[in-house]
Amino acid sequence: MDKIINKVANSSLQNIDLEDFYPKGERVLFDIKDWLYQEIILKEKDFREKANLYNWSLLKDKYVAFYCSVDAIIPSWAYLLLTSKASFYTKKCVVGNLNLLETVLYVEIISNFDVRQFKEKPVIIKGCANKPIPATAYTLLIQKLLPVAKNIMYGEACSTVPIYKKK
Repeated sequence: MDKIINKVANSSLQNIDLEDFYPKGERVLFDIKDWLYQEIILKEKDFREKANLYNWSLLKDKYVAFYCSVDAIIPSWAYLLLTSKASFYTKKCVVGNLNLLETVLYVEIISNFDVRQFKEKPVIIKGCANKPIPATAYTLLIQKLLPVAKNIMYGEACSTVPIYKKK
């Protein structure tokens, strides 16, 4: 009987799973519509009062995306004010949706990712994820790997799609 050999495990293939870098912590969509007069007009005095009275510690160690779900004109300073209050408690604040929040988190992660270990090696970027990995994270990772990797594939070791091969 022949011995079964795991050729993938014994190869020089390097796997990167962006899910491994997923920052732990609750994500919060913070809708400011209830802080507007009749859910349409931002009155500075009232808005500032609500910001001062809000219990910002409720957002401790959370990732927050500020947004407005109604069609109102929100001045930029309003989001800056909220961020100045929340930032003492939160891990990160952005203005936008949860996808933008995840993108901002991955921009930071990938910009700090050391790719020297992948120099002249074949790399597989794992494709399936159970967490919300933004598509931009994959493109940023590819751009970072291109100068160092021998080749880059996407998917699983058993069924990869070739993306790049150094000439």
